[in-house]
Amino acid sequence: MTIKVLIVDDQAMVRAGFAALLAAQPDIDVVGDAADGRQGVALARERRPDVVLMDVRMPELDGLEAARQILDLPEDAAHRPKVLMLTTFDVDDYVYEALRAGASGFLLKDAPPADLISAVRVVAAGEALLAPSVTRRLIADFAAQRPARRRAPALRPNRLTPRETEVLGLIARGLSNQEIAASLVLAEQTVKTHIGRILAKLGLRDRAQAVVFAYESGLVTPGEG
Repeated sequence: MTIKVLIVDDQAMVRAGFAALLAAQPDIDVVGDAADGRQGVALARERRPDVVLMDVRMPELDGLEAARQILDLPEDAAHRPKVLMLTTFDVDDYVYEALRAGASGFLLKDAPPADLISAVRVVAAGEALLAPSVTRRLIADFAAQRPARRRAPALRPNRLTPRETEVLGLIARGLSNQEIAASLVLAEQTVKTHIGRILAKLGLRDRAQAVVFAYESGLVTPGEG
């Protein structure tokens, strides 16, 4: 299946470079590019991409608000694109907000080309780009900086079984399906089944939202290893 990608970044050279790299892949089709968030939202509505590469800082409409609008488009309810935020270390403060906005993960703009290609495929497949150690550190940092925004204890995931609660905690610490399976001595397919049930029970879109829920509900304490 071909993955349709929309690139939204205010730097023309970045858009051109990413487009050339991705278009060279046999399973990826770049369906458009936009120079600001407002144009990105319009193109997402028109082109219906599978994945949107979204810069954080842009004129007209920043990446966070553009991501929210794209993920809230009513006409895309049956086919919501995955949003992969593009960031740099100097805008790390936006990462947690990006996940809360519904992004499926983020990628550093200076990441190797192979990482960009892999990231597109990962989020297109419905996974969240949350495994790298840098992501674990950032999510914990930003959750710790926002204790007032945590949800009330009443929203703790009581609807989950003990095993599902274990799996959710490991997702929030950045473990992959394979790592969770090894940790709990389960088959990887069983882990996938647990994750599907967790998302359904909590009304969450993907793993990224599961991570945010785990921190905000108090299931995971920032800094836990």
